[in-house]
Amino acid sequence: MPEAGNDSDQDWGAQAEREARRYRDGESRLPDAPDGDARQRQLTRLGNAAGGAGLARLMQGRGEAASEWLHRAAERYRESFADAPPDSWGRPIGAIKSLVLAGDWGAAEEAARWALDAGAAEAASPIGRYAAALALLVLGDDEHARVHADAIRVHADFPGAVGDALAYLAAGDVLGYTEAVETVLGSFETRDEYLEDLPVADTVLVLQALAERRGIAVELSSVLLPR
Repeated sequence: MPEAGNDSDQDWGAQAEREARRYRDGESRLPDAPDGDARQRQLTRLGNAAGGAGLARLMQGRGEAASEWLHRAAERYRESFADAPPDSWGRPIGAIKSLVLAGDWGAAEEAARWALDAGAAEAASPIGRYAAALALLVLGDDEHARVHADAIRVHADFPGAVGDALAYLAAGDVLGYTEAVETVLGSFETRDEYLEDLPVADTVLVLQALAERRGIAVELSSVLLPR
């Protein structure tokens, strides 16, 4: 019997196949290693496509297939980082989030340590400090995660509700986290553009996974979340 997905009008199977085709097509056009810049950009596109396929399978309720694609996304993001421009912290963030969504906490913790070893905690940019906060939360170092979360939650160039949610997770504040994650979900529900054109609140899923490990996950309902 097929596993149930959410109640939206999306054909998640077709979306997953579309992303898989994008991945295969991009893989066939991956530049050779000497062309570092073109290669890292194409690897990032591959990571996005693999992540999209994984999210679509999650929304279908097909966890095993989702995990396979999400692991592939993490690999491509990590592979792209070596030749990426400075401050390309979206690649470690993408790798960590993919592995959290795959439910592979051992691999997520290894990716978190890699992000920190790469200097995320010393980054000056809000995206770098987001990578650090996320990595530290995955590793269970809530004390140091809160320092970075508190810095980015008031930064003009970072979504305040996401920073709030990270800070409240680090503090174990159930009420604060509930309000913040509901605000993050609301922001997804009112946007017009999504990664890979897939209407999925992936950041909310990651926050909820981190919250569940701390015993403070909340009940949320949305067509942007798996049922």
